[in-house]
Amino acid sequence: MKYRAALFDLDGTLLNTLDDLADAANRVLASEGMPVHQVEEYKYFVGDGLATLIERIVPAGQRDEETLCRIIDAFRQDYGAHWHVKSRPYEGVVEMLTGLQKRGMRLGVLSNKPHDFTKLCVQYMLADFPFYPVLGQREGVPKKPDPAGALEAAALLDIPVKEILYFGDTSVDMQTATGAGMPAVGVLWGFRDKEELAASGADYLVRHPCEILDLLAV
Repeated sequence: MKYRAALFDLDGTLLNTLDDLADAANRVLASEGMPVHQVEEYKYFVGDGLATLIERIVPAGQRDEETLCRIIDAFRQDYGAHWHVKSRPYEGVVEMLTGLQKRGMRLGVLSNKPHDFTKLCVQYMLADFPFYPVLGQREGVPKKPDPAGALEAAALLDIPVKEILYFGDTSVDMQTATGAGMPAVGVLWGFRDKEELAASGADYLVRHPCEILDLLAV
């Protein structure tokens, strides 16, 4: 088998978490008297880590360090209580993961979501699958698109990078994969479009999770 492992982004790839992220962020903004945003706008706010998300949603004139830190803390508290209200695996993800597991593929997660929330989501919503490693954004490790996390995952899997497919829904994910030397697979059911993924170096594009199984024959 050419590919031995599948490393996944989380939000927008395995799980549709957009509503819970947007709802928590908007509640915090409203509590601060700041304008809220449409849920669809959050597709372009998320993906680069929590600090960047908060910086993007706060009005430009109010992005001082004290305010941003306060809102980050408030978001963590709110999202920590509501992260699982609407979030679910995308249609077809469970069947796809089952198929990969039956074929002997190792499964891992690499996300820019804070590490504690990444682990929580995987343990709660994808508990039937043996994901290892599960890596979110951690202090001291550069966030994606820096390839450090992907290379760490490859080392933990003890599998050469060329034999690990990396799946994601944003340019950040495609850049991460190519930077690490992993084949980059853009998923089209997530937060961004085909043009962004193709322009960012996607080796493959898939429209439905079950198409992923076809890549094992490539």
